[in-house]
Amino acid sequence: MTDTSDVRPADGAAPAPRQSRLHRVMRYLPLIAPVLLWAVPCWVLLHAGQHWPLPVAVGGTALFVVGLVTMPLAMMRGHGRRQQDRAAIVGDTLLGGSWILFTWSVLLGVLLRLALAVADVGDGQRRARIVTWAVLGTTAVLLAWGYAEARRVPRVRRLAVQLPRLGAGLDGIRVALITDTHYGPLDRARWSARVCETVNGLEADLVCHTGDIADGTAERRRAQAAPLGTVQATHARVYVTGNHEYYSEAQGWVDLMDELGWEPLRNRHLLLERGGDTLVVAGVDDVTAESSGLEGHRAHLAGALAGADPELPVLLLAHQPKFVDRAAAGGVDLQLSGHTHGGQIWPFHHLVRIDQPALAGLSRHGDRTLLYTSRGTGFWGPPFRVFAPSEITLLVLRSPQGSR
Repeated sequence: MTDTSDVRPADGAAPAPRQSRLHRVMRYLPLIAPVLLWAVPCWVLLHAGQHWPLPVAVGGTALFVVGLVTMPLAMMRGHGRRQQDRAAIVGDTLLGGSWILFTWSVLLGVLLRLALAVADVGDGQRRARIVTWAVLGTTAVLLAWGYAEARRVPRVRRLAVQLPRLGAGLDGIRVALITDTHYGPLDRARWSARVCETVNGLEADLVCHTGDIADGTAERRRAQAAPLGTVQATHARVYVTGNHEYYSEAQGWVDLMDELGWEPLRNRHLLLERGGDTLVVAGVDDVTAESSGLEGHRAHLAGALAGADPELPVLLLAHQPKFVDRAAAGGVDLQLSGHTHGGQIWPFHHLVRIDQPALAGLSRHGDRTLLYTSRGTGFWGPPFRVFAPSEITLLVLRSPQGSR
């Protein structure tokens, strides 16, 4: 990247607009955020009027300092060039734990303290200590519950979706959706096998994986992904890339999914036919593909639909919900996506909504296009899910012209 901070405009040229204060602050967010995640709980729990004995205050503060230093170092070793899984587990766990502790330190540090003051419960020191124990108890419960939620086999979410252009012969087509499996530092080969067994129990006509298979290369995560080869479908198993594939040699994942018997829909489509009617099943690369520098990788809807009859209904796989604007402009009937994880750890979903048009569930975009956004089958990074349960989705497509 070229440093242009000292470059002046040529004579007669308008001066470049100065960066806003917010933009300048955002540049330092990676440095500011970890400090806030650890400093705020440290203050709320130890130094906000509790008057703990000196050994408690000093020892507790030292623990927060250790966490502040360890978390970014472990994440750099785990997710940087070294790709050390043990370091990634430590860093990711500390990230998730600090986020939950920060959230409830802020909420209870304000709301509970205010409620106790209004109710005239004890003096300031007693109220401060009540807040401390409430924050620690809430955090401990959410960490235990969130870990169990992240590691369990997802529940199946079932819903019927009516597509006005779907022919009667295709009424009742069963589409199973998994996404964001994120095989990674924690070995989840057994979990992967159980997920695939659950999918097979749905007896789907079409099984879809909308990307973010893993964090790491196909060679490195092959054992965890291998059970995907056991998935069964009456018509086809189809897959599109997610943004995390482009952090981990995306072509290797495309090749492995092809080897496992899945159809990589890289800006192309196939036809699903039944009862004299046809559904176009199309897929596009993730929207980050073009910036990855990999030759031939990009999100190209026109290419995906090339040669398809425009009168036929279209089911599109696209990893990120925000592709729906292009899908709606292209006349797609239903887009299936993942990526958001439903926020994964509340209240992170508020930040997700800044970047994406939908967080989870079914939504309408334009006159024709429906979008289904899955909360994801696995988890990314921190092994916790709080108020954002994972899912395996079964969509039953319905035609207005008939029912089976």
